[in-house]
Amino acid sequence: QVELVESGGGLVQTGDSLRVSCAASGSTLSGYAIAWFRQAPGTEREFVAAVSRVGGFTYYGDSVKGRFTFSRDNGKNTVYLQMTNLKPEDTAVYYCAAGRRVITSSLRSPGAYDFWGQGTQVTVSS
Repeated sequence: QVELVESGGGLVQTGDSLRVSCAASGSTLSGYAIAWFRQAPGTEREFVAAVSRVGGFTYYGDSVKGRFTFSRDNGKNTVYLQMTNLKPEDTAVYYCAAGRRVITSSLRSPGAYDFWGQGTQVTVSS
């Protein structure tokens, strides 16, 4: 069992940068696949980025590739999503998720993850 708490969201302007965090407790994140998803009102949850449990490979959604960076601090049991060149279409609630049995082909699927945080709101004004 792992508990996830996101933080760091806020209101920024187009072109700004922001880093959101996901702190874990109850279990070390090193044994999990970890992902970031986002959801805007009236839309489905969208894959943003993930790191695989085996090998630690990082994957990004097409809409954020080259702008967002996934990182982790094992000592703090925390993962981060560094977001640069933010756009209004990045506005959403950002969630982190963890799963022990996520295979590579399912990394982009919300249903593959067992544990979710409560989310943090990111709003990008134009």
